[in-house]
Amino acid sequence: MSAPERSAAQLAPGLAVARCLADVLELGARRDGAERLRADFAAQGTQLPGPGELQCAAHGLVLAVRPQRWLVVLPPAASGRAAAQWRERTANRAFTVELSAGLRAFFISGPAAREVLARGCRLDLADGRLPPGSAAATVIAQLAVIIAVLPRGLLLLAPATTARHFSEWLRGAAQPFGLTEAAEVTVASVCGESPT
Repeated sequence: MSAPERSAAQLAPGLAVARCLADVLELGARRDGAERLRADFAAQGTQLPGPGELQCAAHGLVLAVRPQRWLVVLPPAASGRAAAQWRERTANRAFTVELSAGLRAFFISGPAAREVLARGCRLDLADGRLPPGSAAATVIAQLAVIIAVLPRGLLLLAPATTARHFSEWLRGAAQPFGLTEAAEVTVASVCGESPT
């Protein structure tokens, strides 16, 4: 016989969920463009991460979950402005695709964050398996999700069309641990550059 689960009201919150307002771009290296792109980033003091890694930079967060492709998570700008700037910045080295309308970003933190996600995730999220600085594409609650593991929590990118379902699943999975719905956070705060 197992002990009954305590209600969320009886628990200190184990999980905080916040929406992260962000623009998301995908950079894909053109033929022979990856090394030039790496050199461009290095000249600006940033390393392009390898597959399964992420890098916080002055402009935002860069993560790699596919070979020769990077997701760039930026503070929101006027519609199309970020994509235009990155197209100019990476001309002849990478193509730039605007994904902001297609993805929603959630930031989750707290002592139960990994345990809550493990209830519906196909990856092993045990401590040490996916350390800070890691990025992965996986399925959570039957939805394609990208996970960026940061020192203060996890940034999750989910399809905008299923974001409501994903948010409801998070609330339900977190119920036994206690849930706090936090105010919106910024890209800088999830990277640890400013308070949340």
